[in-house]
This record gives sequence, structure tokens and C-alpha cells, in this order.
Amino acid sequence: MIRFGTNPIAWANDDDTSLGAHIPTDQILREAAEIGFEGIENGHRWPQDDPEALRQLLGGYGLAFVSGWHSLNLLTRPMEAEKAAIQPHLDKLRHNGCTVCIACETSNSIQGLPVPLSESPVLGPAGMAAFGAKVEEMAAFTAAQGIDLVYHHHMGTVVETPEEIDAFMAATGPATRLLFDAGHCHFGGQGADPAPVLARHIGRVRHVHAKNVRPDVMARVRAEGLSFMEGVRAGVFTVPGDPEGGIDFAPLLGQLKAADYAGWVVIEAEQDPAQRDPFAYQSLGLATLRQLARAAGLVAGPVAGPVAG
Repeated sequence: MIRFGTNPIAWANDDDTSLGAHIPTDQILREAAEIGFEGIENGHRWPQDDPEALRQLLGGYGLAFVSGWHSLNLLTRPMEAEKAAIQPHLDKLRHNGCTVCIACETSNSIQGLPVPLSESPVLGPAGMAAFGAKVEEMAAFTAAQGIDLVYHHHMGTVVETPEEIDAFMAATGPATRLLFDAGHCHFGGQGADPAPVLARHIGRVRHVHAKNVRPDVMARVRAEGLSFMEGVRAGVFTVPGDPEGGIDFAPLLGQLKAADYAGWVVIEAEQDPAQRDPFAYQSLGLATLRQLARAAGLVAGPVAGPVAG
């Protein structure tokens, strides 16, 4: 079964909290429910240390807690310290009925630093193999508690490019699963079609982020040596269905159908809400995904007509 979710980053950014600071928390949750999302991922506005308070907050708007990001520091900290650090997050996920834990190595990430994306950290073959072994051990630890660790490939990190995704997947398994993010894959691949990457790893995909990319802004980020957050503020990301976006989502949803994917498809597309209204863009994204999912046979219902992916 496919479930459609969103991320509050469209309304209130976690990395730059000045983006969306003027938007009340009630508005975020009310609009997410009104648009038609079934659930929402973690955000800095939600209760972080009280799983029941989180459940009640989101449930008051008819929303499920989808999952939330956990920053790994496996390259710099002992495994036992990392397991202790992730445990409260796993407890929160289990309390809220989540089945996946979103994780990404951030010990050497530049995603929040004022440096060009061209300076993203890189692991050589031996380094990736050693890192993969650590992630796999952590994934086995979370799986033993009924939670799949879904690794989030991400701009500015050691798993950014399609080649790095391939190397990481080869260095992990079977416990480690993949969060496939169409936008980060497209961006990390210098504008390459993300569909072949999804095809190679779809058997281990347990979570999907439907993020779109504006090619002209992406090119500017590269040409001008902008940082990741400068790119976000400039509007590099958008939603499915935006005519300014460069990703065709129809083949991606077709692949999910062919693989009998069951899980969340989340619109996680951070933009400046003062420039691009979250309600309008998230509504467009969800309407687009629903129509494409119907056309692909992922969900039941009539196909209303052609929809840009």
C-alpha cells in the first residue's frame, strides 16, 4: 500500500530556521491535513523528547508520524556510542508506529556549511567499504527492533553521486535499506535521469522522497560555487508537477509499481515559503503524484487526464 506524506521543511526549514519562522505550527499541520496528506515527517517544531506528545500533536490533525532524520557520526564515534545515541530516536519511532528510520552520515557533511558543494567529502574504495560495514552493523541493530534503517543519500555528504550510491549499496546489505530521493539523485548526478539508479537498487528501497529540481538553479549552484543552503534559498528544489522542475516522475512511479513497493512516498521539497507558497506547491505536488500513481496502477481510482510529472 502506498501512503502519501509530506515534510514540514516546505513551511519551516530545519537547517535555516529563519525560513518560515513566521508560519505558525498550527498552520503547517492544518494545511498538511487539508491538502490531503496522510502523514508528516519530523520537524524542529514538533516535540522531540516526548513520543506521546508527538503522537497526540499530529493525531489532533489526523496525521501520522512518518519518520524522522537521525544524524549518524559513524566515521568519528565508536559504534556503541552511536547505538546509544540512536536509541531514543528508535523509541520515538516505535511508539508512533513507524517502520523506517531515516539516517545519514553528517560527521563530515558540508550541507549546512557556507562552502561550495564542489567540496563535498569523498570516501575512497577502502573508506567506503569500512563505512558501509559500520552502517550495516547499525542497520542490523535497528532491524532487531523492528525498524528498517533507510539511508538517505544527500548533497554535501559522502553518499551524493549515483556512483557513490552504487558503491554504498555494494558495501552494505542485507539489513541496510535505501531512502531513494529523486531530487538529490538528480542533483548529485549533475542532472542525470534518476530512473536508472532507482532501477538498480529498487529491491532495497523502503522509503521515497519525491523532490524535484529546477535545472537552471542547479546549474547556477555549480557555476557560481554556491553552498547547499544557498541553493535551497535560490530555489533549487521544488515539487512534482512544477513546470520549472526537471524530473519526470512517471517512470519512477512505474518502477515502484513493478517492484510492488509498499510504503511512504513523501514530498520533501524545501523552498523559501516567503517566495513560494507551501500550500499551493504541496497541493500541486500531491495532486501530481496521485494522478501519476493512478496511471501507474500504484493506487486505485480514475485517471483524470495527462499530468506533467
